[in-house]
Amino acid sequence: MQIAFRVPIFEVKNLSFRVRDLKILSNISMEIFEGEYIAIIGPNGGGKTTLIRLLLGLEKPSSGEIKIFGKKYQNFKEWHKIGYVPQRASLVDTNFPATVEDIVSMGRVAKRKLFSRRSDEDRAAVEDAMKKMDVLDLREKMVGTLSGGQRQRVMIARALAPKPRILILDEPNTGVDMVSQQRFYSLLSKLNKEEGITILFITHDVGVIVDNIQRLFTINQNATICNNPKEAMSCEDMSALYGINAHLLHNHKHEH
Repeated sequence: MQIAFRVPIFEVKNLSFRVRDLKILSNISMEIFEGEYIAIIGPNGGGKTTLIRLLLGLEKPSSGEIKIFGKKYQNFKEWHKIGYVPQRASLVDTNFPATVEDIVSMGRVAKRKLFSRRSDEDRAAVEDAMKKMDVLDLREKMVGTLSGGQRQRVMIARALAPKPRILILDEPNTGVDMVSQQRFYSLLSKLNKEEGITILFITHDVGVIVDNIQRLFTINQNATICNNPKEAMSCEDMSALYGINAHLLHNHKHEH
């Protein structure tokens, strides 16, 4: 199956990362295109979060090259084009003294000087991000009083406030109940389909997202890229990847 998108956001060639003598990632090459919806799966310690940190310039590769929007990442300056929600971002101290609107507004700091006043454009972008994540009605609430699912949507709204072209999420459903997860995936899918925002996220909830994702990256030191996730999702594949007996829960039976 040919990918219809031709503008790579990330272009990764022969990427490796090691810490002392420990090899974390080995010889990874991949491209991520405008408008894609991609899930990354793999066992703990397999290098998923490290790959994302390398894409974001938070770690330096031991060897290989990363280009972002066609530029080497050391020359890339437009970081507002990339929205990032790290692991456990929604686990906020219950006494944290900030409202939902305060938190989402923090996402605009990258677009202006730290102590400059918020412009009309900033206010409109914050309003739009809260609307997209369905937290407008919570804007005056203290973020520490919210449920896990509500805080999750607030943190994603903060990442959306600078109007990024790609949204990267690292295991965003940690500590979030199943109803909130389903609502979250529905909002993500809507962002991708209606707004054209590229979505890249790490997950263990493979069965939940298999209907929506376009490509699946499996990371376990090396990378395997699957262009048809529904065909690839077999228990044998998952057991080999995770080193356990995997049982997948989704609604598609494989044709023989």
